[in-house]
Amino acid sequence: MQTDKAHLLIVEDDDQLAELLLEYLGQQGFELSRMASGDGAAEEILEKQPDLVILDLMLPGANGLDVCRQVRDTYQGAILMLTASQSEADHVAGLELGADDFVNKPIEPRVLLARIRSQLRRLSGGWASSSHDQHGILEVGTLRVDMGSRDVSVEGQLVPLTTMEFDVLLKLALEAGTIVKRDDLYTSVMGVEYDGIDRGMDVHVSRIRRKLQRSGFDSSRLKSVRGVGYLLASR
Repeated sequence: MQTDKAHLLIVEDDDQLAELLLEYLGQQGFELSRMASGDGAAEEILEKQPDLVILDLMLPGANGLDVCRQVRDTYQGAILMLTASQSEADHVAGLELGADDFVNKPIEPRVLLARIRSQLRRLSGGWASSSHDQHGILEVGTLRVDMGSRDVSVEGQLVPLTTMEFDVLLKLALEAGTIVKRDDLYTSVMGVEYDGIDRGMDVHVSRIRRKLQRSGFDSSRLKSVRGVGYLLASR
């Protein structure tokens, strides 16, 4: 995927902010479309399958959390949520529903652009392909990670992961048996530096653990190492 040709859908009810984003991101070469309400947004996302959705948390009609809930299981692109809320609960709720990242309002356009490009690079497998065979298969116990098809299975049963969850699990599987520092996950997978506060990665790992457990994998093998990072035990 070429990030400057990617299709971005902006779901934002604030006309002034939406116009600013359309002008700025248009100058970066993106293909853009916009909706001003949450109503109908899920249908638009699933029909058009944009590469990335910039989704406001507070919208008239269905809110951002509702839209995220409706599309996450079948939409394979990235969801970047915008919020004026400083509530950690709101951020965690969005991530639990499958949002890939958050950007707080008021928005600094260059920060938003960096986060967009980071998500698009991740979707294209850029971080993995730079140093690993993208078509390899990793096996950790009963867990099988196919880098080519981006499928994850446990004893033949497919595990439904979002693109972000797959990338996090891939990084842990590549380093199976070794503690992966939280800072390294943020840098390599999300393309941003860990600020020492954000809990987003904890939420992603927690979701992965629950999904693996439901598929019969021993979830105790995916460990959070307090104050350090995460470990996918090789045995």
